[in-house]
Amino acid sequence: METLEEKKKLKDMSEDDLERLHEERHGAIRLGTAEELYNMRRLFSVMNMHPVGYYDLSPAGVPVHSTAFRSTDDYSLNQSPFRVFTSLLRLELIENKDLRDKSSAILNRRRIFSEALMGLIEKFETDGALRLKDAASFIAEAIKVFKFNNEITVSYETYSNFLKTHPLVADIVCFKSPHINHLTPSTLDIDRVQDKMVAEVSKPGACIPKAVIEGPPKREVPILLRQTSFKALTEDILAPGEDGDSSQEGKHTARFGEVEQRGIALTPKGRQLYDYLLDKTRGSFQGIPNESNSKLYMENLESNFSVFPDDLNTLRKDKLAYFKYHVTESGKDHLAKNVNDFNWDNYLKLGFISYSGITYED
Repeated sequence: METLEEKKKLKDMSEDDLERLHEERHGAIRLGTAEELYNMRRLFSVMNMHPVGYYDLSPAGVPVHSTAFRSTDDYSLNQSPFRVFTSLLRLELIENKDLRDKSSAILNRRRIFSEALMGLIEKFETDGALRLKDAASFIAEAIKVFKFNNEITVSYETYSNFLKTHPLVADIVCFKSPHINHLTPSTLDIDRVQDKMVAEVSKPGACIPKAVIEGPPKREVPILLRQTSFKALTEDILAPGEDGDSSQEGKHTARFGEVEQRGIALTPKGRQLYDYLLDKTRGSFQGIPNESNSKLYMENLESNFSVFPDDLNTLRKDKLAYFKYHVTESGKDHLAKNVNDFNWDNYLKLGFISYSGITYED
């Protein structure tokens, strides 16, 4: 609320989304087989979450493709905007044949869904709903799927070989379940979050944030998505010993924290301008910005984006962003008496119609 009071323009744009701020906006999991993805779709369907979009991450050197499971209607999104980005390992992108075959064998033996959970999913699919008692059991069983377990299923040597191939492969193949690797809460002022994380860096046990906030620069009217995160934590794991009784201690680095600030969704025209300005900025830097050049990167980003309109009315008139329109109380009175006298521009000027930005989702 402090941020809303400081920024009236942000308040005007975000009132419909305030109820969404207290929940994490998204989480992420990684799956190993098509069968796991098929059954995960069934699990999410119980919660009215459905696959939206397709993302091929292989051009970035990540051997997965992904989708996001979320609600798809406005009412449900306003009740709970939570979504889970779900990635599926692409075994064909593991170059080492021995490791590729070993991955396939390990994953085909794995069972991430309990019989009790599958039974409840089948009951939902048959009946179209779950009774309260069954719903509680469903939640309890589903939590087990996403819970982190530090006991890996392979020897530490095998884990290390997968790790050398790609850390993500080790994270998918070597664990008993597809633990959530991050949760992302939403904020209205991501710059303040970033500044506070940077200020805490020197303290013992502090999280180390990324050098820059990803996405567009700070604006009066936020657009699309801005994200920052702290680097993954190193966690203790236990690998089974060769004798089957003892265990070997090791380290695993995968789970991290992330924060996001969502802005207004852009039209294809707006997205084209956005991509051009972002590519222009990135093109002047070699590689990902780091601590040594983060300030210069942000200065260039802000300079390049200065040509992108930063007020709602211009964004609307130039068809750069998406908006929803509302008939005001005075507009309802006028329309009741003048049903055939509709003039869009005039009604906006007279205050008979108001508008607000549509929040970017995916």
